[in-house]
Amino acid sequence: MTSAARRAAAAVLAVLALVLTTAGVAVAQPRSDASDAPRFLELRIDSVTPTTMSTSSEPVVTVTGTLENVGDRDVEDIAVRLQRAPAVGSAEELRTALTWDQTAYDRTGPFESVTDVLERGEQRQFRLELALRSADNPSLGIDTPGVYPLLVNVNGAPEYGGQARLDDARFLLPVLGVPAGESSESRPVPPDTSAPVGVTMLWPLADRPRLAAGVPGSATDPVRLVDDDLATSLADGGRLDGLLDAAERAATAEDRRVADAMCLAVDPDLLVTVANMTRGYLVVEDTAEPMGDAHDGEGTAAAVAWLERLRTLAASMCTVAVPFAQVDVAALAELDDASLAGPALAAPTEIVNTILGITTTREDVVWPDAGVLTEQAGALLAADGPVTTLLADTAVDAADSDAGTGPMPVRGVDGLSTVLFDSAAATALAALGDAPQTPSFTAEDARYDLTEDSPGARLQDALGALSWSALRTSESATRTVSTGDGASAAPGSALFVPPQSWSASGDDAAAVLSMVGTLIRSGLATPRPFDTLFAPAAGDAPTVALSYPEQAIVDGASAEVIDAAREQAPRLDSFQEALVEDPQAQLTPQQFTAPLREDLLRAMSLAGRRGPDPGAAARDAGQRGEEVRDAVDGMFAGVTVLSPGGVYTLTSEQSPLLLVARNDLPVGITVRLHVDAPSAMKITDIGPTQLPPRGSRTLTVPAQISDSRKIGVEFALTTESGLPLGTPTNVTVRSNAYGQVLAIVTGCAGALLLFLAGRRLLHRFRGEPDPADEGYEKR
Repeated sequence: MTSAARRAAAAVLAVLALVLTTAGVAVAQPRSDASDAPRFLELRIDSVTPTTMSTSSEPVVTVTGTLENVGDRDVEDIAVRLQRAPAVGSAEELRTALTWDQTAYDRTGPFESVTDVLERGEQRQFRLELALRSADNPSLGIDTPGVYPLLVNVNGAPEYGGQARLDDARFLLPVLGVPAGESSESRPVPPDTSAPVGVTMLWPLADRPRLAAGVPGSATDPVRLVDDDLATSLADGGRLDGLLDAAERAATAEDRRVADAMCLAVDPDLLVTVANMTRGYLVVEDTAEPMGDAHDGEGTAAAVAWLERLRTLAASMCTVAVPFAQVDVAALAELDDASLAGPALAAPTEIVNTILGITTTREDVVWPDAGVLTEQAGALLAADGPVTTLLADTAVDAADSDAGTGPMPVRGVDGLSTVLFDSAAATALAALGDAPQTPSFTAEDARYDLTEDSPGARLQDALGALSWSALRTSESATRTVSTGDGASAAPGSALFVPPQSWSASGDDAAAVLSMVGTLIRSGLATPRPFDTLFAPAAGDAPTVALSYPEQAIVDGASAEVIDAAREQAPRLDSFQEALVEDPQAQLTPQQFTAPLREDLLRAMSLAGRRGPDPGAAARDAGQRGEEVRDAVDGMFAGVTVLSPGGVYTLTSEQSPLLLVARNDLPVGITVRLHVDAPSAMKITDIGPTQLPPRGSRTLTVPAQISDSRKIGVEFALTTESGLPLGTPTNVTVRSNAYGQVLAIVTGCAGALLLFLAGRRLLHRFRGEPDPADEGYEKR
């Protein structure tokens, strides 16, 4: 069969499965859903040069990429071309433009051949070049600064099919300035710098929970981790090394304006983990058995070096703490448990200050990982005094989203105010790295499968989103906020906030800060220190109302995890109250129980809940809750009264019982003895008793028994509040005394003896012989 015949035979398949490339005026439409159509080629963007266009750039855009045949047949006559859509006109279009149908990208370049045939499984690189603007040759037709959506379109003819569009890839190209064109008349077009935007960048250093769950605190044992991935992340070339390195470069640069705009946001759970790694640690073989077999971790040296670098950096720039382990604040508020709220919200600042040896920039600012809040969660944050929270600009009612940048009081929640960050930029930043995620606050029409885009394309989208705030016209770049006297506030600001657990690579991180530096150096932006965001506005600030999206509920901690925390937190509190505070002991009650309480917070972590595999994160959280339950059960079972075995024989009716109470825990505990005995036996309460760490104590229990039969008695230990400890012990008790019967017999015998003695004396007094002496008279 000829090639032409094969294509004709599959013409219907080509029409149904593929979208033919057409020319003409395009209307923005949602991308066609071809999820059920067969795929033949996969197109990935590898690089875009320059990543950001400026007046000093070459006036040509160069795109390199890779084509891979992922279908079940060869593909022939493969060609690619570059297309452009109109400049982004709103913050929403920074995402929605990337989902438009290819017909919306109506400015097209010429097709360039890649290969005559691409066999199954084969890959081929390509390179596209197109002028930014040209009067005589094909170009992108860009003559004004802005953020432009671009599309690389690939056409080909699958075997047995016709020529059709087989795939595409989209990305944003930030154009800060238009360079001079080919002709002398095409002069550079600089950006409008009349209203620079104040830029602030939060720089998160966090990770998903790594400490093995269900392991109480210890003064001597090394900590246990679920894996050794953190060692790789901290080492040279790792994710956390790259994030820290990018921040270090900004802080040590001759021009410190980028560093002035930055603030480190550190997760205390990460610091606790890394600090423990510096002293040596173990990696468990099976996460379901945290106390089972384990091997030595390999990241001690990397942890030492990374932590020391962070201490040096944090001492020289703005640093704040985030809630512990990226806990779901809404779930925490639903629990309403002070023993969990304290470690989650109040303790992080102290942890960061202690481990890093610094004083954090602000203690009254909370950045919830979700970027949104319920009113109940807001009330929890402000329960101990005024607090400002960092929220997405979509986390408030739409009518309030343009009220200003903050701080703005939240209606209905006393003491709570908010500073809003750029949700479009935050969404684009969250897509970076090998674990891209879509935040809960991202609008539904801006959500799509991030795996459709290559890492290079997602980086371009982030750079475009960062530049959008600065590239708006001077009118829109200046957010006017009423001051109550008819005046307007200073030019607005843009707060850029990546996700707390950010998977950006070192190169991604460097590119992001390079873009911030470019915006500042070009005059489009000025650095705005983090602390200045919270300066009170002149006059009465506008108020806002919280808006909690449905997606945040889907992404939040599960009911199963919340119920586990609701059940185990009170048990931990009661158990800790029974433990003995000993100034001489290496391990305090708080240190012993704190890891389990923190495990409950880790189970409610949002890390990984919005990434490529949220199901795995949910399973890990459920398992962590189960491990905490088992560990708490083990703590209660570790304090018990030992059975003496056999029958316990009392030598008298008031002999004491001797029992042994054992404590297998590394801290002392105060217990009470609970006795369940029949009415024939009376037990005296011995009161509270302290058991030493990993030791035992003999309990002398006064008992009174009024029955010589064998009696069954149940002994058990409890806390002073009445919580049962260990397993009850059943003891069989027998007394050698005859009890009440013996007393009656003895009494009767004594009475008879007195009667007989009295009678003899009476007869002698009368001089009469005693009848009892008859037969014994002297003969």
